[in-house]
Amino acid sequence: MDDAEIIELLRRRDEHALAELKKRYERLCVHIALNILSQREDAEECVNSAYYDLWSNIPPDEPDDLKAYLCRIVRNKALDRLKYNKAAKRSPELAVSIDELAECIPDNSWDDAPAKELAAAISRFLRTQDEAHRKVFVRRYWYGDPLAAIAELYGMNERTVATYLFRTRKKLKAFLKKEGHYYE
Repeated sequence: MDDAEIIELLRRRDEHALAELKKRYERLCVHIALNILSQREDAEECVNSAYYDLWSNIPPDEPDDLKAYLCRIVRNKALDRLKYNKAAKRSPELAVSIDELAECIPDNSWDDAPAKELAAAISRFLRTQDEAHRKVFVRRYWYGDPLAAIAELYGMNERTVATYLFRTRKKLKAFLKKEGHYYE
């Protein structure tokens, strides 16, 4: 069953849609949540909560990309849970990746409208990057993967991954400044 069929089932409030979502995306969703939380119970709770939000939001929401829509909900749920669990339980790997990215993203851009503009600018930037740099960037800062996992996934050395990320962050910072999204 493809995403369009699942969305149609959700619109009709057919519970079979949830079973199809789980079959198709549960591994990915748990992977994203585990990279942020590192506790399986919390990750599974976030994924289930994301399924509920998806069920509640379609309709009226009409996602173009169900996978990206669901992953964004899971990621946000996991980040909210991380805040709730306090900094003492924070995954050091995720904290490092957020700190890395914070160097090139302005602090005052997290209001609703500026955040959407910033997200659109980052998407435009990533489309200008070659596939390898873009994939490494997304694995690190969207999925929260550690450097070693990214290196293994793409058959690279960890230092190469770190260099890719450093150079991409540097380019992103320059791009955001040029686009007017950087305020020092």
